[in-house]
Amino acid sequence: MAAGQMKQVASLLLLLNFCMYVIVLGIGSWAINRAIDHGFIIGPGFDLPAHFSPIYFPMGNAATGFFVTYAMIAGVVGVAAVISGVNHIRLWTADSLPSAASAAAIAWSLTALAMGFACKEIELRLRNSRLRTMEAFLIILSVTQLLYIAAIHGAASTPRR
Repeated sequence: MAAGQMKQVASLLLLLNFCMYVIVLGIGSWAINRAIDHGFIIGPGFDLPAHFSPIYFPMGNAATGFFVTYAMIAGVVGVAAVISGVNHIRLWTADSLPSAASAAAIAWSLTALAMGFACKEIELRLRNSRLRTMEAFLIILSVTQLLYIAAIHGAASTPRR
C-alpha cells in the first residue's frame, strides 16, 4: 500500500477509535455514577458489610468494579492518544510518528487490560446490557487500536519515491 492509502486507513481507524472510546467513557461514567448513588453508606453507627469492597458496583458481578475502573482509564488515555494521532495524521512525518505511536501503544495496553477484565466479567455472567455493550466495545477497541498502530508503522516503512 502507498503511504497515502495508509494515511486514509489510519484516519478511519482513528475516527472509529475516538467514537468508541467516547462511548466507553459515557457508559463507564454512568456506571460510576450509579455505584456512587447506590453504594454502601458508611458513617458513625454503620458497620461495614461482610465482604466489603471499596470498588462496589450494585450492577454486574465481582469483576465489574475493576472492569469499569480500567475501562475509564483506558478511555481517557485512548482519547488522549487520538489527539496525538490527529496531529500525526495532519503532519504525517517521521518526526510526529514517535509521539503518536507511543500514545497509541499505551492506550492499547490499557485497553487490553480492560478487555481482560471484560472477559472475566463475561465468564462470571450476571451483568446488564450497558455493561455488555462496554465489554463488546473494549474487545473491538483492542483490535482496532492494534490495527491503527500497525497502520501508522506500516506507512513509516513504505519506501518513498
